[in-house]
Parts: sequence; C-alpha cells; structure tokens
Amino acid sequence: MVYRRRTPTQMQAATESVAVAPTAPVARPAKPRARMMRQYDLVERVRSYNPNTDEDLLNRAYVYAMKAHGSQTRASGDPYFSHPLEVAAILTDLKLDDATIVAALLHDTIEDTEATRAEIDQIFGPEIGALVEGLTKLKRLELVSREAKQAENLRKLLLAIADDVRVLLVKLADRLHNMRTLDFVPTESRRRIAEETLDIYAPLAGRMGMQEMREELEDLSFRTLDPEAYSVVMQRLDALAERNRNLIGEIEDQLSNNLRHRGLGARVYGRRKKPFSIWTKMERKSVGFEQLSDIFGFRVVVNDIEACYRALGIVHTNWPVVPGRFKDYISTPKQNDYRSIHTTVIGPGNQRVELQIRTEAMDQIAERGIAAHVFYKEGVGSPTEFLKRESNAFAWLRHTIGILSESANPEEFLEHTKLELFHDQVFCFTPKGKLIALPRHANVIDFAYAVHTDVGNSAVGCKINGQFAPLSSELQNGDEVEVLTSEAQAAPPSAWETLAVTGKARAAIRRATRTAVRDQYVGLGRRIVERLFERAKIEYADDKLKGALPRLARTSIEDVMAAVGRGEIKASHVARAMYPDYKEERIARYGVKKGLPGKLKEKSSEPPRSPVAIPIRGINSDLPVKFAPNGGAVPGDRIVGIVTPGEGITIYPIQAPALKDFEEEPERWLDVRWDIEDSAPQRFPARIKVENVNEPGALAQIATVIAEHDGNIDNISMQRRSPDFTETTIDLEVYDLKHLSAILAQLRAKAVVARAERVNG
Repeated sequence: MVYRRRTPTQMQAATESVAVAPTAPVARPAKPRARMMRQYDLVERVRSYNPNTDEDLLNRAYVYAMKAHGSQTRASGDPYFSHPLEVAAILTDLKLDDATIVAALLHDTIEDTEATRAEIDQIFGPEIGALVEGLTKLKRLELVSREAKQAENLRKLLLAIADDVRVLLVKLADRLHNMRTLDFVPTESRRRIAEETLDIYAPLAGRMGMQEMREELEDLSFRTLDPEAYSVVMQRLDALAERNRNLIGEIEDQLSNNLRHRGLGARVYGRRKKPFSIWTKMERKSVGFEQLSDIFGFRVVVNDIEACYRALGIVHTNWPVVPGRFKDYISTPKQNDYRSIHTTVIGPGNQRVELQIRTEAMDQIAERGIAAHVFYKEGVGSPTEFLKRESNAFAWLRHTIGILSESANPEEFLEHTKLELFHDQVFCFTPKGKLIALPRHANVIDFAYAVHTDVGNSAVGCKINGQFAPLSSELQNGDEVEVLTSEAQAAPPSAWETLAVTGKARAAIRRATRTAVRDQYVGLGRRIVERLFERAKIEYADDKLKGALPRLARTSIEDVMAAVGRGEIKASHVARAMYPDYKEERIARYGVKKGLPGKLKEKSSEPPRSPVAIPIRGINSDLPVKFAPNGGAVPGDRIVGIVTPGEGITIYPIQAPALKDFEEEPERWLDVRWDIEDSAPQRFPARIKVENVNEPGALAQIATVIAEHDGNIDNISMQRRSPDFTETTIDLEVYDLKHLSAILAQLRAKAVVARAERVNG
C-alpha cells in the first residue's frame, strides 16, 4: 500500500478544532478513563519550572473554564473540560509562562461557551484576552470553497502569531491533543484532520524548531492515513531494535569512553528515527527498509561550542568518515534556530553511525524550538519582542507572513504558505558575503527576490561563482551569486512564476505582472479616450473626469482608463459621464463597403489617417497588443485595431476577411498606425501558403530560402492536395512588408514551387 502525503480529499478549515463532539460518536472499545488533572496538579507542574508562578491566576482560570464548559462532553464521552486541561499540560512540559497556560485553559471558551472577550479581559486582563481571541476560529465566514475557508482561517492564525507567538504554541498543543484522541472521531473527519495536520501543523512545528512535537504529529497522522504502512514500519523497527540491542549499547559505550579518555565529558544516547520519517525517505529514494543505513542515530551532548569541535575531532580520529556526510549547522544555523554538527562514520561491525554533536542549550532548542526560550523570567519583556531579538525561526515566520499576506486570494495564500513550510534549505552568498537562505531546488530568480524585490523585477542575467549562467540555474550550498540587472526591464516575464520555487518570488512576480498588465490597459484606455475627445472636438481634463467617477462606478481615474483599455467601459460612456449632452456618431469604417460584408474596396492609396491614431510598436510595447491569429500583420500593411474585452488590441491588415465579423461593432474599432524605430528592428508575424512539387528536398529548399533572407519560421503544416503537389502553410516572422515580399519572390523563383502567396486571416 503506497502512501502519498497529499491526497485528493479536500481539507477543511486549517484552524478548525476537532475537539467538538460529533452528533453520532463512533463506537470504540472502552478504555480506562484517565483521571483529570486537578487544580493543585496544574499549579505544581508550573511551579516545578517557575517558582514565581501566579497561583491565584491559574486557579481562577481552572475554575472559570470548568464552569464555562459545564456538562459539555467530547466524542470519547469525557468531559469537554478535559481537553483544555490536557492542552495546558502539554504546554507545562514546554515550560511556558502563566499567561500561555491560562490561555490554553480558556482557548475554547469564546468559541464554544457563553464567555465573551470583554468578560475575559475583565477577569484575566487584556493580554490573556488577546491570546484567547487569537485562537478563536472564524464562525460565520461565507467563502466559496473549503480551500478558501482553510486559507482564511490559516491567514487569521498566522496574523495572530505575528502579534504573539504564544498563539501558535497553544494551537499546536491543541492540535496535538486532538490527534492523540482522534480514534473517537468519525472516519471521514479523521482522515481530513490527519491530512490537515500533515499539511499545515506538523511543518509549522518543524519550522519553529519544535522537532518532538512535529514528529509526534507526523506519526499520528501517518497512523491514521495509512495504518497498514505504519504497522509494517513499526514491526520492522521493533525487530531491528531487538536485533541490534547490543550493538547500540556498544556504540554508546565506545563513544563515551573515547571522549572521556580525551578529557571530554559528554552525554551520549542513541535514538531511532520515527516511522513517518523512515517511510517518506523510503518513498523519496525508492529504497527498501533494509537499504536504509541511518535508522539509528546518536547524539553527543557537551558543555560548550568548543567542546563540540573537540568531540568531532576525537570521533573522526577513531573512526573512518563517510565522505559527503558532514554538515556544520553551528557555524551556519538553520532558519528554525537548529544548531548541531552532523557527521557519519563507520563504527563497530562496519556499521554506519550517524552522529549529532551539540551543547545542552542546542539540544533543548532542537527538541522544543521557540518554546525553549524562557518566557517566564523577569526582564524578558514581551515574548514577541524577545523572540524578534533572539529567534531566527520567529523572524522567518514574521517575514513569511508579511509576504504571504500580500497574496491576491485565499487559495494563492494557502499555496504559498505550503511552499514556505515544506522546503529544506540551501545557503548561498552575495558578492559582498551576505548569507541568503533559500529552499532546496531554488534558482537564481528566487535568490534575486530574496535579496530585494526590485533586484528580482529587473534581473536579466547572473554569474554563479564568477561564471555566466541562466537565471533558472538551480543553486547549491556555498554558491556565490551575482545578479545582473537592467533598468530597462520594468517587470519580470510572467513565465518566471512557473520557474520560481519560493512563495516570495512567486508572489512578487505575480504582483509585478498584474501591475504591468494594468499599466498597459491604463495607457491604452487613456489613448482611446483622448482620441475620441479630440475627434469629437470636446475638451478632456482629469479634473473633470474625477467629478464624473461616481457615474462610472469607479473610484479613480486609473480604474476608469484600465476599464476602457480592457473593453469593460466604452470611451463614449466616459464622454457621456463628463458631458451628458454628448451624442456618439457612428463612423463608417474605411476599407469595407457599407452593406457588403466582407467585400473589400479597391483603394490605390493609403486611407486618411487621424492625427491621433494610436502608434503600434510591436508585441513588447507599452500597450496590450497582439496580431491577427491567422495571418498576422507587418509594417507596411494598412492596419486597424479591434478592441477585445479583457485582452487588449488585436491588429489586423485592412484587407483581412476577418474584419467583416466586427462591422456591426464600430465602438471596437481603433485607428492605429505603425511607429517602428529603424534603430531597433523587430520581427512581426505573417503567414504564407506555398504549393510545391512533392519530391525529396522540396521542403529543405523552401526553408533555405526563408533562412537565407533572415526570416524566422515559427510553424509549418503540410497537406497533400494531389499525388504530385503538397500545400505547405508556414507561419514566419519578418521585419516588414518589403521583407515578406522579397521572400515570396525568391520562393516563386524556385523550380519546386508552383505558387507562393500571403495568407490574410
């Protein structure tokens, strides 16, 4: 049975509690009911690490929560009050301050009882009230999808965390206890909750450095989502532990003795990997259980940083090192504050031995993460302000929240959050030596946006370790990256979004692309409006339009111009809003006979041009422009623009038969003209049809002619019209009409070509 982390099942609200009893509990074998923690038990647990605890505050919170929940019960049949008590107990194991313990006791009172924020503020103070409210989920939010609800709840949770990290600690403890009691929840809900935990809460705990909690959340989810795989891994682990029991003890003894004989005191203990970690590694590397060599790891805990490196030297002197398996997270800590030296050696019995060498303080942070920072001591001040100074993990979280809160919609926010939560890291440097931490598999685009959004938006090239490289190059640990920028690039290509790995880069690219497209539509709309006003001989002024905004249901002039550019508002509507007496004149289009759709007038000269015709400079201009889909248009053609709502202007040659489809929509026609700079030639799309002899080498001759005349072939399609002739349709790019005519003339001169002509869409 193959386990997959992400399944098609939709996940519901990320902050939704699973503690509420379902209407139809699932029948489970009766288990002996644990005794609920008493008031004095709670006080003693807190006093064991904080002698100055406020006993009266804890007692009042205990009694208040017990009365508020009253006779409510959980799915297991236990009193509901047992849940906040267990959450508080988990937090006492993390040695958290009084306010956090009280918030844990009260965390469901606003949501599930008659208690109010005002009442909690009055009894327990605004600090605890804010914590409890931060934990209260959204109740009556009307959203389109479950994903949207999940994302909005997650957004609220993360924003609350940004104000006070203790909200996250209570929420993680809340989810951990719910996962421990998940057997009593209906099967469908059980699976959704486990997926949600694996997707959001476990990675979030890991990002905060709380490894023990992350591992337990992952294993509980794994056991629910794939019980068969969980059982198999556990059986293999137990059998391996029994088989290697003596070897594990031997390795611990040898390590301890070697260190002690060199005058270094250390605490050494073995530890096996968790089932979920083993299973995901088996899937990721496509290997069997027997092929894993690092199921058991050993920790060497010493007194100070100097002792860590001394221990490393002793270990490497006694046992051979496995190449490529050394990592120093003391000199370069992970973003979740994890610090340790990792190495792998060949130990007794030629077994690979994975070692982690760290100090006691590092060991505490490795297991408890941000919770290892002491919040309850005097002089620490606000936990949030303290962590801003002391914790890289919290700094990462606040930075991530700042980026993700700019996402355009809830689903995008959720997508970027998951991206930020799941990635491991790679460390790179700027030319000035600044360290930039990125997710594994990140590329130079991600690096550029990590340096600064403006650097990312204007990036045009890069050097990696002094060598020129593509912006899509994947970065490795230790790379020095120099990003080359150009002021001429105002916005990044939209295709970069698919190349970027980090949520920050993706969000910035999407935002810059939206801004650039909007600017194009604003520019187009302004030109259309000004052209209409000039032709109608009426005065246009922004101040006058500003007074007409309510009649157009828009809040700014830019909104109006963008709507005109997108085709959502007609320019005549803008004129009528500013001048109520304005009457639109229906103008007959040149080049098409009135009443004869599709029949083109024969004209020997260029049609008259308005002095305010919109200039067309090509696809990369500041206007949203594209060319006729079945034939294009090239400089030298007489052209007309057709406004397509939401897409911009489509440029057609005046002889294009497709123009007959727009005869009855004169408001969509635009007077346009070519405005091409000779110093910066561009290619434009055209289509030709060639009827050629069906013989070997005919296509090669046609392609050679086009290449020799500096044409660029985009697409070719061929159709057999008779046994002797083939009709070849070629989409190509040329500089202008003269260039296209030269290519056609040379094709007609070839013996294999019976006919060559341009196609107009």
